[in-house]
Amino acid sequence: MNPEILPMIAVIGSGTESHSELSCPLGKWLAENGFHLINGGGSGVMAETARAFIEVDNRKGKVIGVIPSQAACGSEEERADYQSPRGYPNSYTEITIRTHLPHSGLQGKKISSRNHIIVLSADVVIALPGGPGTRSEIELALEYKKRLILLSPNREWKEFEQRAETAKTMHGVIQKFSK
Repeated sequence: MNPEILPMIAVIGSGTESHSELSCPLGKWLAENGFHLINGGGSGVMAETARAFIEVDNRKGKVIGVIPSQAACGSEEERADYQSPRGYPNSYTEITIRTHLPHSGLQGKKISSRNHIIVLSADVVIALPGGPGTRSEIELALEYKKRLILLSPNREWKEFEQRAETAKTMHGVIQKFSK
């Protein structure tokens, strides 16, 4: 069996706010255009983009969630108590990749953060507005030299504009993909 290989797009952004005016059209467009969606499998932008993605009929791609652990897994005892954090994965995640990696947010660039897996697995990273975890993923995308598109309608990520592609609207994102 030789399945069609679809490009994988990471959508990163707030884990608490959905930014549905951005994440819904983005999730739908990615599904309609034959991509896989990878994210952290949590709430906010991750859940809203995934929800819009899976609502598309006859899509080829899947929603992949890279899930953190609730706590460190450095010993046999800690591994025996393995749990994902409450709310992970969200109900729209179709393929769950559970990790032993507990760090995120301000600690999102640590080697013990799943953010590395999300960024490294993606062909393109699209950053919506977010907080410290999103910032760490943007920085990782730049450091790993991944193609990065900032969907930043109010210049939320202005400090990265000289190092990444930027768009203020979904139309702008689509134009970046057609180049």
